[in-house]
Amino acid sequence: MSCLKIEAPAIKIMTITVATKINAPVGKVWEFWTKPEHIVMWNFASDDWCCPKALNDLRQDGRFLWRMEAKDGSIGFDFTGKYLKVTDYQKIEYLLDDGRNVTIEFHKSGSETTITETFEAEDKHSLEMQRDGWQNILNNFKKYIES
Repeated sequence: MSCLKIEAPAIKIMTITVATKINAPVGKVWEFWTKPEHIVMWNFASDDWCCPKALNDLRQDGRFLWRMEAKDGSIGFDFTGKYLKVTDYQKIEYLLDDGRNVTIEFHKSGSETTITETFEAEDKHSLEMQRDGWQNILNNFKKYIES
């Protein structure tokens, strides 16, 4: 008697990385990145969008919710997930409610801080659109904290 072994092909998960260098010390960057009163000021990809609500329980197994919507009210969504690991001033890892992983690293260099975000791509939008959207949010953050 023979046994037939069937293996499913490995699913390749695409990741995208975006980054920016900010002219601010890591302590200020961390505060502006994690406090809800700051998140609502920068967490959107274009000027015709906004982030009217941010809830953030920044700890392992803590949850977050950031509401993003068009300023004209025509569309919006909740960006939600759970923190897997938080290393203050260095690294945040979370799992989005849609099952994708995100890692954010904070690298200090004197009075500058580089933020690097790596996230698993979803299959609804092009990789370029996702990269551009996440990079635009980082650019908004840089503009907000440096102003």
